[in-house]
Amino acid sequence: MAESVQVEPIALLPTEAGCAVFLGDGKKVIVIYIDPGVASSINAALTGETPPRPLTHDLFLMTLNAFGAKVTRAMIVSCENQIFHGRLFLEAENEIMERKIIEIDARPSDCLALVVRCGAPCYVLKSLWDTLDDMSQNLLDLRNQTGDS
Repeated sequence: MAESVQVEPIALLPTEAGCAVFLGDGKKVIVIYIDPGVASSINAALTGETPPRPLTHDLFLMTLNAFGAKVTRAMIVSCENQIFHGRLFLEAENEIMERKIIEIDARPSDCLALVVRCGAPCYVLKSLWDTLDDMSQNLLDLRNQTGDS
């Protein structure tokens, strides 16, 4: 695996255009902007909400499970024109095929919605991480404005 930094979602805050997801490693915080539907899906998983019917990300994980596959990790690999790109890593093994590791192009927001559901880690490519601004103070300021801790 390429050199990377493990991150986890530490805050989801609404914006005029969708939602800001703050990801941190304990020392630095970055932000990515996602659509409200995926933000709602991530929030539901983080808060342990169980919807009455499976959400799209739940359905995808159930389908993977039915085929003997699981999400092993996600990685944010690049940012072009303020649009982040991710990769989802799957491992599959069942009675009709030997073990396979599969890497799929995916939106980081969908990657996050999946890894928070199954407990898989999320990473940012170190070369990308090092170029991104630390948004720790911005998050603190936003939390102070909204009274959120």
